[in-house]
Amino acid sequence: MPDVQFTNLLGVLGIALVAPLALGFLPRVRVPAVVLEILLGVLAGPSVLGWLRADLAVQVVALVGLAMLLFLAGLEIDLAGLRGRVLGVAVAGYAISLGLGIGAGALLHSAGWVDDPLLLAVTVSATSLGLVVPVLKDACAAEGRLGQAVIAASSVADFAAVLLLSLLFSGQDTGTGAKIALLAAFVVLVVSVAAVVRWSGRSMRLGDVLVRLQDTTAEIRVRGAMLILLAFVVLAEKLGLESILGAFMAGAVVGLLDRGSTTHPGFRMKLDAVGFGFLIPVFFVSSGLRLDVAGLVDSPQALARVPVFVLVLLVARGAPAFLSVAAFGPRRTVAAALLQATSLPFIVTATQIGVVTGRLDGVTAAGLVCAGLVTVLLFPVTATTLGLEDTAGVRPRQSEAEPVA
Repeated sequence: MPDVQFTNLLGVLGIALVAPLALGFLPRVRVPAVVLEILLGVLAGPSVLGWLRADLAVQVVALVGLAMLLFLAGLEIDLAGLRGRVLGVAVAGYAISLGLGIGAGALLHSAGWVDDPLLLAVTVSATSLGLVVPVLKDACAAEGRLGQAVIAASSVADFAAVLLLSLLFSGQDTGTGAKIALLAAFVVLVVSVAAVVRWSGRSMRLGDVLVRLQDTTAEIRVRGAMLILLAFVVLAEKLGLESILGAFMAGAVVGLLDRGSTTHPGFRMKLDAVGFGFLIPVFFVSSGLRLDVAGLVDSPQALARVPVFVLVLLVARGAPAFLSVAAFGPRRTVAAALLQATSLPFIVTATQIGVVTGRLDGVTAAGLVCAGLVTVLLFPVTATTLGLEDTAGVRPRQSEAEPVA
């Protein structure tokens, strides 16, 4: 067997098990498990206790976990619902977020805090759709006007941020023009694959076989989804794009093909089990292991960056929500702004890419991740307290949904 040790991976999985269990015994502590996973990773990692490190086994599983995280994020995107005024306002809101982020990045660059203002702008421009949707569902607001508006705006922000991160900050040395051409080729190939899969799905004989095998040990639909995921990741890498774009697009395609299907209601729960049951927690715990918290704590100036980054996140993603203050009122608009400023998984992803490509130092990356932790800890709870519910609990018609940018 190859000389690969699994001791650190065992410890990481132990943390992944303990984190949600601890929160389960403390129901009054409304903290997402991902926050505790990262914090316990920091505690057990080289920066504090030094019990665990991100060795080869941990890194490989974490890399697959990152791909699965982006895949499931893409799966949340309702491409069919993003059209007309909803899409237009959401895109305009993202443009405002990006502009505010660039402005903040320029100021912090002049202060010597960040090396690449554009990378900071892209990093703070995303919303954690995977964290926002459960909050809306728990508040019985996901199907209301405000909930649908937040989901639409968050979907556009997630998609655009992943696209820009892949296009502008890939480790490849190709120029922007060449990357755009490669991106166009990638989109054509993705659409072609989606068309072939959709066409194949219309075969009654194939459909019968899939139904027969989907709940057996073959788990044929899960295997097919994993094949699409890895195929898109490999395709993106071969074209010189970031693998996260391939993973995200794979999720969006599978979500589009699967939306509204009644023949396999347990399919998405199985994908969640693969991702959140094993792969994704390893990614978050390993992110904690690699955080340069020691460098952040040792320097008061570096530690002061955390509240500044929290403010940048709140302004960049939260401020555009006030474009719809007339539709939702001040209180609920503030709640929407807080939800849209909630971000962590994409920050972790973007900062890791920034560190690897030399565009971000470890201390700044740790500060951004800590700021993301603060948003996840405080913003959803505050938004729920302010109130997210609609007066009517039914999903609005497309023309009624006023997007929160």
